[in-house]
Amino acid sequence: MHQAPATGSAGKPIRKVVIAGGGTAGWMTAALLKKVLADSVEIELVESEEIGIVGVGEATIPPIQIFNQYLGLDEKAFLRDTHATMKLAIKFENWRKPGESYYHTFGAPGASLGFCNFQHYWLRAREAGLPQSLWDYDLNYLCCEAGKFNIIKTPNPVYEMPYAYHFDSALYGQFLRKMAEATGVKRTEGMIEAVQQHGISGDIEALQLKDGRKIHGDLFVDCTGLRGLLIRQTLGVQYESWAKYLPANSALAVPSERFEKTLPYTRSIAHKAGWQWRIPLTHRNGNGIVYSSAYLSDDEAYSTLMGNLDSKALAEPRKISFETGRTSSQWAKNVVAIGLSSGFLEPLESTSIHLIQSGIVRLLKVFPNQGISDAVVDYYNADSKQEFETIRDFIILHYHANERDDSEFWRDMRNMAVPARLQEKMALFRESAQVFNDHNDIFRDASWIQVMLGQGIMPRDYHPAAKVPTRSELLATLGKVQEAKQQPLTQMLSHDEFLKRYSGV
Repeated sequence: MHQAPATGSAGKPIRKVVIAGGGTAGWMTAALLKKVLADSVEIELVESEEIGIVGVGEATIPPIQIFNQYLGLDEKAFLRDTHATMKLAIKFENWRKPGESYYHTFGAPGASLGFCNFQHYWLRAREAGLPQSLWDYDLNYLCCEAGKFNIIKTPNPVYEMPYAYHFDSALYGQFLRKMAEATGVKRTEGMIEAVQQHGISGDIEALQLKDGRKIHGDLFVDCTGLRGLLIRQTLGVQYESWAKYLPANSALAVPSERFEKTLPYTRSIAHKAGWQWRIPLTHRNGNGIVYSSAYLSDDEAYSTLMGNLDSKALAEPRKISFETGRTSSQWAKNVVAIGLSSGFLEPLESTSIHLIQSGIVRLLKVFPNQGISDAVVDYYNADSKQEFETIRDFIILHYHANERDDSEFWRDMRNMAVPARLQEKMALFRESAQVFNDHNDIFRDASWIQVMLGQGIMPRDYHPAAKVPTRSELLATLGKVQEAKQQPLTQMLSHDEFLKRYSGV
């Protein structure tokens, strides 16, 4: 059914949305807007092949499945076309202290055992001499350690194994472009030379291209990356820096030859002033180092990265400079910033592509049917601010809760003042093993618990309900849970065999 056009900020209908910039952010936006709004709104994307994309967002979190499924993407074709592999977790190495590691999995260790969460029973059992770690009750962890994977479809939460993907983000953008153009999105090739604004309201009216063409629109989506051409350069919206919490401001990225055996998880390896990622794809590995120039020179970062590759480099490292933070208003006038133009959080927890996804979904939920109002813009900005801040706090946790004493960087991270909300969250867990979640926190209880335990925050107490079973009853129950978690392993394929059988990669 054809919908009536919405009314624009200047009192005119929103008949056309113009997306400035392509890449992953642009084409994800174009594809989902077209899918939801159909023919009620015209969608045009403007991009230039002369402008490169950052293109290092190769790891994702499970909500990407919802995005792909809603678009109707065939998972097997998606895996083939983007050289994707499956992702069950991130393995953090040397973060608490050199030589130690732990996993942040997408699963939830254990099972529901009544009034309180599983970690309370595990803490009681640990006190009673239980040798197993919390992760021994997590199917995702067991599969990571065994190098196995399979898609499990079951209503039983004990056997749930949430997963995401590693993929080539540039190829993902191309994959979505084909689909979006086939459904009616117009792509215009051209370099944006100037931005035309309304003389009184300041709203953007058109993008002027280098060859003189003007692309008019009613609502503009800024997907121009770190430069923020519309939201920051044109509208002058300020950038809120979080460098005092997250001082890393540089990255070097380099591809290398793929491994014979493909791991179903991302590796994050801490170094003396930052960390290194290793992401397995079916045609190569993605590698990079994130660091602070105040603690490590570019030459030192280069040597650290290249000296710690597990396979032969396929190119010279490419440098990316950034400042962690967010655009203070991600919707201003008739411009919505999505992707890196809305802010930058280092890829430690693979949230870059998810923030694109959530930004698009948020826009669609409040799409201005009666015109762009202050109430809609204020809601969008407040909701986005909270999401960015909860992710920021989760990333800070990894740095702050460390026991490393081998460099000034890690000592400074441990001694810095952190946001009050994070301080409260750590204090509550340390005292009682409890976790509270904020609205819009994409990381649920199990994620916070795994990272806090992994980083060395050990609770002093646990819920009294965990003290009710006798020692023998408790150990017997946990034994049954562990046995249940291990049961699916016998039916699992190796990760590479799964990819070969499922998608022909």
